[in-house]
Amino acid sequence: MAIEYPSREQIGQILKNSKRIAVVGLSDNPERTSYMVSKAMQDAGYEIIPVNPNAEEILGVKTVSSLKELEGHVDIVNIFRRSEFLPELAKEFAEIDADIFWAQLGVENEDAYHFLKEKGYTVIMDRCIKVEHAMTK
Repeated sequence: MAIEYPSREQIGQILKNSKRIAVVGLSDNPERTSYMVSKAMQDAGYEIIPVNPNAEEILGVKTVSSLKELEGHVDIVNIFRRSEFLPELAKEFAEIDADIFWAQLGVENEDAYHFLKEKGYTVIMDRCIKVEHAMTK
């Protein structure tokens, strides 16, 4: 099965219809890409939920240490972890109430992709959510 991601138009619709983004690997360091991207998305009106077991609060929001600790529905899980962590995160993702599995630019894993697609999830990998958001305005 080939890897096929949503089109730019579909990604635009996803971003337009989404409100809550859980960010796995969100750093509390303002110099890090995950912080800058998440801050930009927060400033654009999205609710950001930091998933980081090593920090108590990021971007003024209390962190959760894993996806399983999330409460309520999450539209997008945006991942800032290395590609080798995606299969494990995909399994955790499948156990929560979330719609879109989104791996940040440079992050991709075929096993995680196929695992989630077989379960009917929308998967986006190797794309920057901030860049995609800017292109859909």
